[in-house]
Amino acid sequence: MGDEQDDNLELRLSISPRPSSRATPVAVTLPVQVSPQQETLRMVSLPSPVQTLLYESPTSHPLQLSANHHLYAPSEEISFSPSPEEVPRSGAITGAVPSRNVRNRRNSTTNAPRRGKSETIEPPYPWATNHRAMVHDLQHLLSNGIRTITGDVQCKRCERQYQMEYDLIEKFTEIGGYIARNKHSMHDRAPPVWCNPVLPKCRFCGQENSAKPVISSKKRAINWLFLLLGQMIGCCTLEHLKYFCKHTNLHRTAAKDRVIYLAYLCLCKQLDPTGPFDREF
Repeated sequence: MGDEQDDNLELRLSISPRPSSRATPVAVTLPVQVSPQQETLRMVSLPSPVQTLLYESPTSHPLQLSANHHLYAPSEEISFSPSPEEVPRSGAITGAVPSRNVRNRRNSTTNAPRRGKSETIEPPYPWATNHRAMVHDLQHLLSNGIRTITGDVQCKRCERQYQMEYDLIEKFTEIGGYIARNKHSMHDRAPPVWCNPVLPKCRFCGQENSAKPVISSKKRAINWLFLLLGQMIGCCTLEHLKYFCKHTNLHRTAAKDRVIYLAYLCLCKQLDPTGPFDREF
């Protein structure tokens, strides 16, 4: 019985398959040869630690510098406006519109006195007011007994200088009546007799059209009422007439015949504010 079991055991062992002597294959990773171009691409595609810090959210890796670090700067509001030193001149940048200098316009009709000059002056004549180029009205003059207006003239021939006088009422009635009758046809222009006045005859040598009015070198002392009554405003220079217009609020850049006309109307209006001496428009 025992021999029979031993035989069966040997038979079973002989039938069972023998272990294979072939080794189990092992997976081996071989190094892959990479070209230099692929290596460059691989290096570029890999983010560096600095790039990681730049593109990540600031809250992920806050960068903290100590106060002693040379890159430390206190937090302050960033201003993108360039400083005046960095701003180029107008027109230097393509498409920029150069700024235009705005000049202050000067009012050519202002009658304000220059700096250092007062609004009022000492009246140069009894018939003149304390304002430049202004005379008293007829009511004031007659009530103060002023009926004769005097002024200085000089002969162009013998050069003798003397004083002439005009009757206030007589001469003003003559001039005022002429303006009232002819104002509508004068077209804001002085007639030739006003622009080139006929001068009085010299009292000493008898020369006709020779006694020329003496006009003061100081414009504020010009005897305007005497020139009006003698119809000799045309003897004034354009500079004298502009001075008159400046201080009586009249336009003073017109032609001389118009400025003379305005001076006649203005002086007559000063003498008789209710008379027909308003300018035609």
